[in-house]
Order: sequence, then structure tokens, then C-alpha cells
Amino acid sequence: MTVTIKDIARKVGVSPSTVSRALNGNTRISDTTTRKIQEAMEELDYHPNSLARNFANGLTYCIGLIIDARDENTFANAFFNRSVFAIEKVIQEYGYSLMITNDRKKEGKSTVENLMLEKKVDGLIMPSSIVRPELIMELNQAGFPFIVMGEPKKYKTDATWIDVDNELGSHMAVEHLIQSGYSKIALVTEKANTVFTQKRLAGYLACLKKHNIQINQDLILQYGQDITADNKRIEELMSGNSHPDAFLCGNNIIAFNVLKTLKNINYRIPDDIGIVTFDNYPVAEYTDPPLTAVDVDTYGMGIQVAKQLLRKIQDNSKDTNHMYIPTNIIVRESSMKGDRKNNDKNGGAS
Repeated sequence: MTVTIKDIARKVGVSPSTVSRALNGNTRISDTTTRKIQEAMEELDYHPNSLARNFANGLTYCIGLIIDARDENTFANAFFNRSVFAIEKVIQEYGYSLMITNDRKKEGKSTVENLMLEKKVDGLIMPSSIVRPELIMELNQAGFPFIVMGEPKKYKTDATWIDVDNELGSHMAVEHLIQSGYSKIALVTEKANTVFTQKRLAGYLACLKKHNIQINQDLILQYGQDITADNKRIEELMSGNSHPDAFLCGNNIIAFNVLKTLKNINYRIPDDIGIVTFDNYPVAEYTDPPLTAVDVDTYGMGIQVAKQLLRKIQDNSKDTNHMYIPTNIIVRESSMKGDRKNNDKNGGAS
């Protein structure tokens, strides 16, 4: 006997229309109800006719995720992977699949334009690095649902975008170092022209200003492609009379190299120098000593990106807004200057 939507509705205790809306990915159906419907479908071995459903409502039930083809390290990026995992988890609950493709031109049109014009996806997720005025204008004129992942440099009011609150995270990190007894704090960043680096610089400067700490431009450094040369710059910085007593690092790789360099020239962490890194992954908790980290919730960002895009698709929404995902500090030994001394005197913390 063929199982129908009515059978699913009867088992869950909802109306057939609720089951239908859940199958169509309606975000107004609660996660709990959607999960019960999915469990009932599995138990009763119900398989919806997705081809007929797609023809009926004009949807493909596919989301496009565009990646920046210029960045060869995209798939090696743990933060990107966590966001993608979260996006897939959310959209699959609503019956959608994820298509990942490069941003490239073919026969004069970009991947984004082809996906939209050929109606291969119902919505698009794109990194801020590929945002172009003509592309945003075309998407908006067509009323095509899209979300930008990361705060764009320009056209911020013309698109919905979601990003981690990098300025807050930087401010929190500097505040933590100051409260831990450090006062000459260096900022070591990557890719100075990116929005997230500029936001982190703004948070760093704002917190120093708040505590009336004089800003020293010599303590604002950028790590490039030559790690050996960058490590040498850290050594030279530490040989000066006004060397820093703490470092806020832009990522785990920078922090690991700063930590290694400092230890090689006989500085003790955290007694002589404190270190805080952005991002808790992939090595912050495994270094010696473990690194205090600004936890960047890229998984939470992926969830919000997916939910906001599904809402746009279901509601045919043309509104634009933005959202910051909050950060928090995970305190570890690398910045516990006073705490570790107290713990040593007391025989350690329980």
C-alpha cells in the first residue's frame, strides 16, 4: 500500500498542508515539527515525488554556494569547512541540496549569472570577495535570493550579509590582555586590505584608546607569505627597548610562529609575553602552552546564512539586512600571567 502525505500527517498529528509545507522547505514550520515529519517519513518509508513537486512550484530545491576561484586554499580552510557543514545541515532538513562551484566566467557570463539565468538553483550564497556592483545590481533587479558570507567592502546596503563580529572580538582580546597585566600589546595580522583585518584593527585601537594606552605603529605588523622573514621581524622587534609584552595574532598559524619564535629567543609564555590568537581551530588548544583564543563561530555563521536564505526563498523577500555573529574568549595558559603565578603558589588550581 502506497504511503501518502495524509499518512505522515496522521502519524505526526498535524495537517496534510503542514507536511506539504515542511517538504517544500517552509522555514515557518518549526524545527521540532520538521524533524518529527522526517522521522515519520523514514519510519513509513515515504518518498516524495520530488520531480513532480519541482515542476509544480517552479523550484529546484538546490542552493548554490560560490567559492572564490582565486583562493587556492579555500577547501583547506577549517573555518570555511565548518560553515559549509552548517549550511548543508540546515538546508538538508528542508529538502534542499547544495551545489558548490567556482566563480569563473564562461562565454562572457559568470557562474553566478549562469546559475541565475538558467534557473539551476533557487538561491545563492557567495563570499564577500567576489561581490561586484554589476553582479549585485543584476541579482537585485531579477529579485533573485542571495546572501553574502562576510562583510563586503562596498554596497553594504544593497545585499544581505552575515559576518563574525571581528571588531568586538579584537576589543575583547585586548581587554583580556590588559586585565591580565599586559600593557604593550602588538597586533599581528594577515591581508591588511580585507574587511575583517580592518575591523580587528579598529577593535584593537579602540580598546587601547579606552585605557589611555599610547598607540605605537611599530607594534602593528602584518605576516605575509615569507614566514622565515616574518619570524625574523618578531626577533628584531623583541630586541628593541620598547618591545611588546603581549601579542594578538590574526590566526593560529601566525600565533604558532610567534610562539615558536619567542620561545627560541628564551621568552617565557605567559610570564614574559602573553599571546592571544583569533580562531580556536585548528591548533590553539594543542600548542605549548595552549593558546587563549577569540572563538570565531563560523559554524553559527553558516547556520544563519542558510536560514536567512531559505527565508528569502520562501517569503520571496527583497529586504536587505546584516547580522554580526558574536565572539567569545576561550582563556588558556598563554595569557594567564597573574593566574598562573597564583596557581603555582597555591599548588595549582583544582
